[in-house]
Amino acid sequence: MTDPRPVRIGLQLQPQHADYAEIRRTVAAAEAAGADVVFNWDHFFPLYGEPDGKHFECWTILGAWAEATSRVEIGALVTCNSYRNPELLADMARTVDHISEGRLILGIGSGWFQRDYDEYGYEFGTAGGRLNELAAALPRIRSRWAKLNPAPTRDIPVLIGGSGEKKTLRYTAEHATIWHGFGDADTVAHKCSVLDQHCRDIGRDPAEIERSTAVQGTPDETGSALYDAGVRLFTVGQDGAGGYDLARLKDWIAWRDDRNG
Repeated sequence: MTDPRPVRIGLQLQPQHADYAEIRRTVAAAEAAGADVVFNWDHFFPLYGEPDGKHFECWTILGAWAEATSRVEIGALVTCNSYRNPELLADMARTVDHISEGRLILGIGSGWFQRDYDEYGYEFGTAGGRLNELAAALPRIRSRWAKLNPAPTRDIPVLIGGSGEKKTLRYTAEHATIWHGFGDADTVAHKCSVLDQHCRDIGRDPAEIERSTAVQGTPDETGSALYDAGVRLFTVGQDGAGGYDLARLKDWIAWRDDRNG
C-alpha cells in the first residue's frame, strides 16, 4: 500500500523523572518546534530509571495540555483499557476533545505493566483476557460518544497500539484510524501487510488507517526504510531524567519538512 499522507512527527513526552512545570514547558517547546502530535503514556510509575521516581497521571495531563497548547494534536500512547470503564473513558475523551477544540487522539491498548495493576487494585488477569476486554470496550466507547451531549467536535481518531497479529491487528482493522507498532522496517512492513489483510477480510480500505511507530536514532538511519514500510507518523520518545532534550525531535521535524517538500 502506498500511503499519500504526508509525514507527521510526534513526541512521546514521558511524564516520569520530572516536575510538571518542566513537562509543561517541554510540551510548549515541542509545539513551537513544529511537532504534529504530543503524546504522553498511561502508567502510574516510571517504566525505567528509578522505579519510584517522579511520575504523573495520564488523563489529568491531557486536560492540562488541551489548555496549554493550541495547534498540536494530543493523546496517550497509549491509554490502558483496564483502568477506566469504557463509558467513562469515552466521556473523558469527549471532554478533552472539546477543551482542545478538536485535537485529541484516543490512543488505546490492552495494558501490560503489572505493577500498575497490582498497586492500583486492578485485576491483571491474562494477556488474552485483557485483549478480549479491549475488543468489548471499543464499540462501547463509540456507542457512548453517540449518546453524549454535546457530541465530540469531530470523529475522534482512535489509535490502537500493539502488534499481535490475530487479535490486536484485527481490532485495529475494525475500529481504528491509526495503528501504532514497534520494530525495524522489516517488522513494521510485515505487520502492515497483516493489517491490510484484516482490512480486506472485513471490506475496509487499508488506506483508511495511518501507520505509526516509535523511532530510535536519527532519520538518516531509519527514516526512509520506515517510510517505505508504510509509516507516516514517526514518534520520538523523551524521558525527563536529566531534563528533556528536543534535539532529536527537531532532527525528525527537519526530515519531515524535506520529505513533504
